[in-house]
Amino acid sequence: MIPYGKQDISQADIDAVLEVLQSDFLTQGPKVPEFEAMVAGHVGAKYALAANSATSALHLACLALELGEGDWLWTTPITFVASANCGLYCGAKVDFVDIDPQTYNLCPKQLAEKLEQAKQESRLPKVLVAVHLCGQPCDMEAIHKLSLQYGFSIIEDASHAIGGKYKGEFIGNCRYSDITVFSFHPVKIVTTAEGGMALTNSDKLASRMNLLRSHGITRAQSLMTREPDGPWYYQQVDLGFNYRMTELQAALGVSQMDRLNDFVARRHELARRYDQLLADLPVTTPWQHADSYSGLHLYVIRLQREKITTTRRQVFVSLREQGIGVNVHYIPVHTQPYYQAMGFKVEAFPEAMAYYREAISLPMFQGLTDNQQDQVVATLKLALAGSEN
Repeated sequence: MIPYGKQDISQADIDAVLEVLQSDFLTQGPKVPEFEAMVAGHVGAKYALAANSATSALHLACLALELGEGDWLWTTPITFVASANCGLYCGAKVDFVDIDPQTYNLCPKQLAEKLEQAKQESRLPKVLVAVHLCGQPCDMEAIHKLSLQYGFSIIEDASHAIGGKYKGEFIGNCRYSDITVFSFHPVKIVTTAEGGMALTNSDKLASRMNLLRSHGITRAQSLMTREPDGPWYYQQVDLGFNYRMTELQAALGVSQMDRLNDFVARRHELARRYDQLLADLPVTTPWQHADSYSGLHLYVIRLQREKITTTRRQVFVSLREQGIGVNVHYIPVHTQPYYQAMGFKVEAFPEAMAYYREAISLPMFQGLTDNQQDQVVATLKLALAGSEN
């Protein structure tokens, strides 16, 4: 089976993890700060806070922005459920903004219209989660301008996008957002097995997330309510969580970051080959905005349904049966049973639904060989053979 995504582990990665296993620290040692500094330095952010998952990092980001009961979090319906669930964890309500039909990201025009209506109804969002789907950044400048006009905070869910750029600058520098979140899951561009990271340029937000990721406990006297009893003393000053990253994960991340630029460059080579190889097939290949340099976590095609007689399901099953591990990213969040129970209508976001009915993610990972890619395309041709009108 050729998977849709796969980690790339080198001997250097293995050696880095083994070194930690033989050290004095398996957690709360020097590797996590090293990894944080490495990522922050790479993207140009002031602070980076590693967590045990991107989901945890999203939760911390929402808490730091003081999202709570009675507040609204808005995001895109075409994302993994964590982008929306992080608002529910805080007791907030969640709503969605339909996608741009070319980038598949949250549409700024739809956002502007929805914000104006929400202003009249006194239900403006407190937080917007802008998801960089497939690694291509949202139109962050337009979204940021709307945030200044309507007063909401911005989290960039850049789980797909480390190594990508927006307007020539690395995604993660938080120029147009309060907090950016990366994911280091095994299928992502770089991996720490499981893991995530929140980046920010705000002293206040960084301090808040740092406190909450480790039980709300501090040893900083400036945060304590009284003089410490001695050098052993700590205080729990808030209700936090155990969202820490281990030294093993961080060591793997440090090693992986050395190859980040090469990883993304290879993904772009593969995307260009896909574009050429698929040019004559009844599929729509990904469109890239001129302002973006995608991390290319995913390569999503859309079936041109008016030109084929087979269904998306038939094409998908045929590919899987032939050893091509395609996937679909994503099932619209508002169609999930948990969200349906909140009253969301399936067709409330028509662009998202049109995308969902046509989308298939082809294998995309830096270790994918040209021969494997040729096999993917040949198998896709067979799956579509005889289906053209």
